[in-house]
Amino acid sequence: MAVASASNCDRYPTLRSKMIGYMLALRPWSFAASFIPVLLGSVLSYNHTKSLSIPIFVFTVIVTLSVHGAGNLVNTYYDFHLGIDCNEADDRTLIDHLLTPDEVVRFGAILYTMACFAFAGIVYLSPARMEVLAFIFFGGLSSSFQYTGGFGFKYYALGDIMIFITFGPIAVLFAFTCQAGICMIRVIYYAVPIVLITEAILHSNNARDFESDKRAGVITLAIILGRKRSYILYVILVFTPYVLFAYMAIWLSPSYILPMLTILNGLKLEKQYRQGELKTLPVATARLNLMLGILYVLSCFLTGNL
Repeated sequence: MAVASASNCDRYPTLRSKMIGYMLALRPWSFAASFIPVLLGSVLSYNHTKSLSIPIFVFTVIVTLSVHGAGNLVNTYYDFHLGIDCNEADDRTLIDHLLTPDEVVRFGAILYTMACFAFAGIVYLSPARMEVLAFIFFGGLSSSFQYTGGFGFKYYALGDIMIFITFGPIAVLFAFTCQAGICMIRVIYYAVPIVLITEAILHSNNARDFESDKRAGVITLAIILGRKRSYILYVILVFTPYVLFAYMAIWLSPSYILPMLTILNGLKLEKQYRQGELKTLPVATARLNLMLGILYVLSCFLTGNL
């Protein structure tokens, strides 16, 4: 009994560290960037059709979060494999040996498989044509992999474009099409305010990793612009949505004033960047993305139309 107890005590820290490693590799704090577009697309579909399928919504959330999580794992693997993540890196999963590279690869494959099974559920339930759904789904899936895997758009200053497309137009259009059964391009315009904040998360991450990325030979938009112009771009990304909300509140519906309630949070982020406190800026920007996104989705719901 004593030997068994000792053996269990030896295994417990290992299991606990593995679970922590999996959680860190997933970066769940970033999941708002994919959940909010799904919520937005579903609400826009409800406004258009006056109906909402909960099972389809659940499957859509599973698809997007699984693809997002798998993309994060691919990023963790390739940043480590290419020697970009070093002792000062924010992602400690492989550096601190919380997981092995093979475990990261297997976990990513499991998440991509989960996404495919959930997509099969959507195909079965959704009134949309399978070819249209497959085109959007596999476009998003391949984008999540190609960000750092395959071609590796991130390493050639093209990651911002990939994130803008994947977490904006593709995610919102996919959620809308799954529910409504039709593909309406104009729903993409509704994605612009939230995808700008999502892009701000990525840009703040690249600004924080400026020196380590530069040493590793990675080319990011933050490196191309330099520190001063990167700060200007961050300010533009954070505050342009508020300009759009003001315009929408005046010309479309007063309900669009709701996301403006988060503008003080945006001002705090600007001050944090200006003072060079970049270590926690990506997580803080993700929190703004979540708060602003929820209020924006609520605004769209209150308008009652598309």
